[in-house]
Amino acid sequence: MSEKNPVKAVADKIADVMHADQAGAGGPGPAEGVPGKPGPVSPQSSEPVEPREPLPPKPDQSGPETVSPTGQPTGADQARVAQSGAYLTTAQGARLYDTDHSLKAGPRGPVLLQDHHLREKLMHFDHERIPERVVHARGSAAHGVFHSYGTAQEVTKAAFLAKDSETPVFVRFSTVLGSRGSADTVRDTRGFATKFYTEEGVFDLVGNNIPVFFIQDAIKFPDIIHAGKPHPDREIPQAQSAHDTFWDFVSLHTEATHHTLWNMSDRGIPRSYRMMEGFGVHTFRLVNAQGATTLVKFHWKPKLGVHSLVWEEAQILAGVDPDFHRRDLFDAIESGAYPQWELGIQTFPDTADQMFEGIDLLDPTKIVPEELAPVRPVGLLTLNANPSNFFAEVEQVAFHTGHLVPGIDATDDPLLAGRNFSYLDTQLTRLGGPNFPQLPINRTHAPVNDMLRDGMHQTAVHRGVAPYKPNSLDGGCPFFAGADTGAFIEVPVEVPAGRKVRQAPASFADHFSQPRLFWLSMSPVEREHIIAAYTFELGKCYEQAVKERTLAVLANIDGELCAQVAAGLGLPVPAATEPLADVRPSPALSQVGRTWPVDGRVVGIVTDHALDMADVQQVRQAVLDAGMVPLVIAPAGGVLGSGDPVTVQRTFATARSVEFDALVFAGLPAAGADAYGARDAKAADPGRAVGDPRLLALLTEAYRHGKAVAGWGGAEALFEAAGITAGEPGVLLTADARGLSPLIELLAAHRVWERFPAAR
Repeated sequence: MSEKNPVKAVADKIADVMHADQAGAGGPGPAEGVPGKPGPVSPQSSEPVEPREPLPPKPDQSGPETVSPTGQPTGADQARVAQSGAYLTTAQGARLYDTDHSLKAGPRGPVLLQDHHLREKLMHFDHERIPERVVHARGSAAHGVFHSYGTAQEVTKAAFLAKDSETPVFVRFSTVLGSRGSADTVRDTRGFATKFYTEEGVFDLVGNNIPVFFIQDAIKFPDIIHAGKPHPDREIPQAQSAHDTFWDFVSLHTEATHHTLWNMSDRGIPRSYRMMEGFGVHTFRLVNAQGATTLVKFHWKPKLGVHSLVWEEAQILAGVDPDFHRRDLFDAIESGAYPQWELGIQTFPDTADQMFEGIDLLDPTKIVPEELAPVRPVGLLTLNANPSNFFAEVEQVAFHTGHLVPGIDATDDPLLAGRNFSYLDTQLTRLGGPNFPQLPINRTHAPVNDMLRDGMHQTAVHRGVAPYKPNSLDGGCPFFAGADTGAFIEVPVEVPAGRKVRQAPASFADHFSQPRLFWLSMSPVEREHIIAAYTFELGKCYEQAVKERTLAVLANIDGELCAQVAAGLGLPVPAATEPLADVRPSPALSQVGRTWPVDGRVVGIVTDHALDMADVQQVRQAVLDAGMVPLVIAPAGGVLGSGDPVTVQRTFATARSVEFDALVFAGLPAAGADAYGARDAKAADPGRAVGDPRLLALLTEAYRHGKAVAGWGGAEALFEAAGITAGEPGVLLTADARGLSPLIELLAAHRVWERFPAAR
């Protein structure tokens, strides 16, 4: 969506709009550009009684492609697999005249056993839930398309990476530890799983937003998850790692140190799925048309840049909007700010030792710094449609690291090997049997002739009498494919001879050099956040021994990190037990210091009925023109102004600063009628409020979190009450709405980082 220089273009646009003749400026319709409308049309006040067919989905929604269980395009409209007909029916299609009352022997009599509708309705309700995922239970997803640049053709024959190839995709984002009902903004690793529906079969790139893993061998996976999940006796804490069992494990199992440090950084609390990197974690093997092989690591680079929440924002959001990340994703797509990522690859020679610059490529706890191996863009992912049914698509989608296509193969990474075994196993429990690939969201778009038969939930109607090879009764079909007809052929890699052992290679034993590289690559403010995260998490632990042991781990990363966390815990600083690694920082790991497009950012515009609606309309239109989302905040709901009214999207009672990337105060609104503590605790007057006390809280919170704030027309008094003065970083106090052009430039850096001075 963004132009080559989006910051300048948007700033110029907002300046043009602000200087336009206000008398002739027309604003958008009341709800234009604001996502979140529940249905495709607004309802009437009374219950509709005239029979009609079901409403269509909203324009931003889509379902899975309509292919058969065996991958054949059906050409059917997606409505053909949705409910149809104007009348309520049973599951068998019999029309019903009532669904509010059980069949009884008289109005006060007993319910009759013959009530087939009651039985069917309760039976289905009782079985609506399926087992949630053991990990990554809390998730959101969207449909999209992947456009290949063709720049990977020299290293892989995968058809979806050929030049100008377009491949439909379904992408699911998730948190690892929490249940389905947990909050989006907890400190946790995020899943970034992409299902490519390629012409050669399904390819699943099942990654995370952190490029390294806690463990090096899949046999440890149950241990790390058992340690990270809530304590089994009390089932608390939910969806977080700030507890004894997690830190007990990672302080004893120091190969987890690198991942833990990433998780304690700002990467553990993303601002949005749209502003989150993705990584394939493992090293894979690519095969080109000539049979030559190359080792590769996959990267997803967000076009909006990598940004995070500050910790207080994450804590507040977990209470006031636990659905913040999924809402942000769905609203951005609905408003046309389609999230985009570039798929990039780091490539390495496929040498016998599978090492690169001294880094073991089979060790999933290590990265290869981009300064040593640049990430080469190979295609663009765009998410452009929301699910039409969350359960059928987001919950039932099943990923598997073993879903590969010709041109992409696995390596001997021991963690990847275990994942290739485990993913199929978990689908048997979650989705009720071996036919989960036939669920619409999981169906391949390539023809299927697999000789697999029967089983629970079999929806394909197979033909023939000989599902075995060799056969003659079915004319020999299906036949084997060769390399020239697109067969998937594993790379014939030489396997080193040796004894069977339960060991790791010596190169896996370095647990501290890469965590030190990550620490030294952080900006001062990011280091402060890491210190705060360790201090908070360990401060929630009960056992002193766990805290002391973790400090001993930190001492082997950096003395200052260890000392600052120890000070926060009130514990002595241990000495390092290993020499500190001599490493070169990787600037690519820091999130601070660059600017990015502002597509889909949310700007709150604070006003009321007595203020100048022309100014509000001008600002609102400029925000829309910039590809952002304006939300109007007023004392009460409804519309403001006449002739060309402005719809209120948030009230002083429902607004919280964490929802917005910037705040604009179009004057100083009067206090709302509900501005007293018994009605809304946020309205309790601290004794220095000007106007509505909730506005002071809104402003000071946004300022504290490093967000751009602007105002005019009396708003200066509110800023003064908050102790915020003109000329401070990210503070725009202007004579009128025309002085807001710099706001876009501030948003492009995500935060006003100068407000977070590091300790000296």
